[in-house]
Amino acid sequence: MDNPFYSDSALYLNYPPFDQIRNAHYLPAYERGMAEQQAEILAVAAQSAPPTFDNTMAPLELSGQLLHRVDAVFSTLAGAHTNPDMQALQQHLAPVLAAHNDSILLNRQLFTRLSQLHAVRHELQLNAEQVRLIERYHADFLRAGAVLNEQQQDRMRAINAQLALLQIQFNQNILDESNALAVVVE
Repeated sequence: MDNPFYSDSALYLNYPPFDQIRNAHYLPAYERGMAEQQAEILAVAAQSAPPTFDNTMAPLELSGQLLHRVDAVFSTLAGAHTNPDMQALQQHLAPVLAAHNDSILLNRQLFTRLSQLHAVRHELQLNAEQVRLIERYHADFLRAGAVLNEQQQDRMRAINAQLALLQIQFNQNILDESNALAVVVE
């Protein structure tokens, strides 16, 4: 399938080619994007070289380009121009995306590398933005449960999947209610 998400857009500022995007493009693009990001994250986490900004933070920050591209379009359209197929896909993807996010934020090898960088961030020759990026990622990993034990992380994964699905259902319920109260004037 010729999927418009699989390559960067040639449009101004990389705007998505909305005229080429179909509902059938989203799921394969999401699946491929998650697989690509997972491979990128595992490559960063499995490195034997000591962590540096260039071999840990930069690739972490740049990971998941395809996933970010498809998610930006899908999330925007699902909120502004949705249809039953998109709503069903939202419900299907919510726990899947939550699990994908957890696979990154609860990755012990990656968190170890990040913690090592965080511990020496002021000793490295980094600019303020680079230091802030390390601090932000470290806080995000901590808040996500990176220091929890395996059983606690499993519980966190289950909670995150349930919350993701409930959030989508809540948003869709609000949309349905708003649509039901619409007044059509001809």
